[in-house]
Amino acid sequence: MSPEDQHLRDLALLRSVRDRIDREYARPLDVEALARGVHLSAGHLSREFRRAYGEPPYRYLMTRRIERAMALLRRGDLSVTEVCFEVGCSSLGTFSTRFTELVGMSPSAYREQALELTGEIPSCVSKQVTRPVRTSAAAPTSIRNQEAPAS
Repeated sequence: MSPEDQHLRDLALLRSVRDRIDREYARPLDVEALARGVHLSAGHLSREFRRAYGEPPYRYLMTRRIERAMALLRRGDLSVTEVCFEVGCSSLGTFSTRFTELVGMSPSAYREQALELTGEIPSCVSKQVTRPVRTSAAAPTSIRNQEAPAS
């Protein structure tokens, strides 16, 4: 197999891992299980996933979970604890910490703000505008003042 063929094969494996995370974010997933699914070591998967997608698989998984949590919190019919478990997190503390890191405010504050704005923003727009963007230190922001990501 040529190096180019091997590279394409590796990219296909990484895409299958990313697709599995996107599909199964609410299920218990860890890097070791993801790596076993594509017959790679956890370390190699993490390095290659980061190289291909800019972040390691666990961080990508948590971003997907927080995106889904944001949608559930905007809906307003579930408590923060229920949302935590619905998106596959097993610890409310870890969920709240990761949510705050990504969104810039606690899940409770986000939910309160979302409930105040219900009906002001169509859901198709709010999903795009409120997509979490990982920064090293997320500044608190309001739902109303978030900018749409550049295309």
